[in-house]
Amino acid sequence: MAERAKKAPGIADYRVSLRKRKVTFLYEIDRIIDWKPLERLLNKRLKRQPDAVGNPAYPTMLIFKVLLLQRWYNLSDEAVEEGLIDRLSFVRFAGLSLDDEQVPDATTIYRFRNSVLEKNSTSACWTS
Repeated sequence: MAERAKKAPGIADYRVSLRKRKVTFLYEIDRIIDWKPLERLLNKRLKRQPDAVGNPAYPTMLIFKVLLLQRWYNLSDEAVEEGLIDRLSFVRFAGLSLDDEQVPDATTIYRFRNSVLEKNSTSACWTS
């Protein structure tokens, strides 16, 4: 499975982490949910492939969190892509670094959502 390597937080991430911040919805959700079991399930059920030009796939959990952002904020694929470019809270929640040069684009988000739906992964039949 070809997947993009997760970048270590950079200096910009460190500087931003020093800012005092208000406890927000996304911060609280990220704090209270243990994402590891869900990540294991997603990785088991959804095999990620390189894109058409051979770039590695984004981590499954990152794209899944993007779908959550999209649902919670009622955003189109293009709008959530834009949010990942300029909203610090979206960047943090999705697990991106401020040093990342690329964020998932609208087409990547669309394709991931469709792959989840094709696998019937939104239903309760993931118990096996």
